[in-house]
Parts: sequence; structure tokens; C-alpha cells
Amino acid sequence: MQLSDFDFDLPQDRIATRPARPRSSARLLVAEGARVTDAHVFDLPDWLRPGDRLVLNDTRVIPARLSGTRARDGAQGPTEARIGVTLLEPQADGTWQALIKPLKKVADGEVIRFSDALSAVMERRAEGQGFLRFNLAGEDFDTALAEAGAMPLPPYIEALRPADDRDREDYQTVWAARSGAVAAPTASLHFDAALLAALRDRGIAFTKVTLHVGAGTFLPVKVDDVTTHKMHAEWGEVSETAAAEIAATKAAGGRVIPVGTTALRLIETAARDTGAIRPWQGDTDIFIYPGFRFRVTDALMTNFHLPRSTLMMLVAALMGRECILRVYDHAIAGGYRFFSYGDASLLIPQS
Repeated sequence: MQLSDFDFDLPQDRIATRPARPRSSARLLVAEGARVTDAHVFDLPDWLRPGDRLVLNDTRVIPARLSGTRARDGAQGPTEARIGVTLLEPQADGTWQALIKPLKKVADGEVIRFSDALSAVMERRAEGQGFLRFNLAGEDFDTALAEAGAMPLPPYIEALRPADDRDREDYQTVWAARSGAVAAPTASLHFDAALLAALRDRGIAFTKVTLHVGAGTFLPVKVDDVTTHKMHAEWGEVSETAAAEIAATKAAGGRVIPVGTTALRLIETAARDTGAIRPWQGDTDIFIYPGFRFRVTDALMTNFHLPRSTLMMLVAALMGRECILRVYDHAIAGGYRFFSYGDASLLIPQS
């Protein structure tokens, strides 16, 4: 299974840099096996059945992109350097793992100042990343980060424009609750209050799980044989309540439909050991590619993904490689908008 098997040509102008407004006005490509229908996200209730259950990721994106300075007195006198930081993950010792650019400009023990309130000491580095200890913790840290930080837009959007205040709302789901993600579960960005109400009226149930999406979701696959690729790990939780709700839907004959690949990866992780959904908490590095046996997922709502990415492999595993490439051909020919702020698909594999 080669990386080139998951490649396709995408015109640059199909990369969405802003979301549709209102959220649910985005287009929705519905693929029922090989049958493809063009719709809109607000039509989603028409494609679901009473008794179906949507699984939602309730992670909350933190404003993880920081710009700061480090000051140093040297032989040439005082010098100052601009330092860019993207927070990745808090560590058990209280530090934050972070991408730091340029890393070589910061020595261990130096202070990076981000605002009058927020600063951090570089404690150590490993594998091209730094570990920062901030001067604040708890709610004080959250408040200062909210003031100093920016939303960590995906690199393919940041290459076209910088993040701004609109992204603080646009790049957050309406049900975001548990802070910790540095990337949004983007299929969920299409939902608004009106759509949620319409789905409830249709008899659709909801279950919330948590997967804190990491920056590793954007890392390219660097091996030709995709089966040798090592996935990044992300923390997630399926509560007892969530597992019981999903199991009850399966038992009643309803469909379990994760909204986004993050929710899918989490519920399949929670079912990996026993074959049935169970409460689960921990770091998952599950890698889903063609040949994977889905234990819980009956269909998937997701955005359109990057060529040669692990997410392309995931949707190929669900729908079949040839089928998903035909779906993407249709989306490109039909002018669908791609990636995090783009349009959505509802993928329903053949039984």
C-alpha cells in the first residue's frame, strides 16, 4: 500500500480560507456507497433516521499561537529576537511542549515574554521542540493566554492569511467545552443552533466525547509504505455515559455516526480491545487505513482532506479507495471547498 495510492490533484483555489456563513449553509456531499448527491449541511436531518446517533467531539481549541521576544545582554550589547511559539501539549511536570521558531535563538533558562502578564522560561528541548514553564497557572494562565494568543490555524490557511479575531469564533465549535486542542474538529464547525434543533426534532440523538486534537494531525506522511507510518498520539476520553449511549443505539439498530475523524478515531480506539464500545481514557495513536475493521462507526460526517494524508487513508478505509477517489473527483469538479474551513461530506458505506 503506497502513499501515492492516496494522492490527487487539488487546485489551490479550492482551499477555503474562511468558513461559510451561516455555518450550516456549507455544501454537503452525500455519498451512499458509489451514489453521490449534492446537498447542504442544513439538509443533514433529511439524510439521517430517527434513532441515529451523532458522536460529537467537545474539545475546545486554545489560542495556542504566541508571538514573543527574548532579550539578551551579550558582547555586542543588548539584543532582542522575535520568537514564535505554538503550544502543543501540557506535560505532567507543569511545562508545555511547544514548537518554537527559531528554536536556536533561545537558550535553556532564557525567558520569552509574550505580554505584560505572560512569560515563560525555556526549561529544555528534545527532538526539535522546546518545553516551556509559564509564570502563570490555572485560570490566570487561561486569561493571559486568551489575551496574548491567537487561534492556531492549519498551515495551509496560515500560508494564505494570518489568523485574526474572526477566527476566535469561526475555529471553535458551538459545543466546545474542554480546553486542550490545538486544532479544531473541523467537521463540527458546520453546526449551529438551528441545525442542532432540527436534528433533535428529527429524533437524532447526540453523544459527546473528548479528543484533544494535536498539531500532529497536520504532519505529512514521510514513508512510501503507509503501513509503516507511526501516528502521533492524542489524549481522549469516552465516558461511561457516552459508551452506554452508543452501545444502546447499536443494540436498538440505530446508526452511530461520528462527526469528524477525531470522534471516529476515539470511539474505534475504545472498541479496539473487546470489539464493542467501552469507557476509555488515555492516549490514542490508532492508525486507520484500508483493511481496518470498523467496530462502532456506521457512517461519517467529515470535511475534505489533504492528498497523501492519514485522513485520506481513513476515509478510504471506510468507503473503499476507488470509491473515495471518485467522490473527491466529483467534489473537485463540482467546486466544493476543501480542508478545515471548507465544505462537508456525509460518507455512508455500503453494507
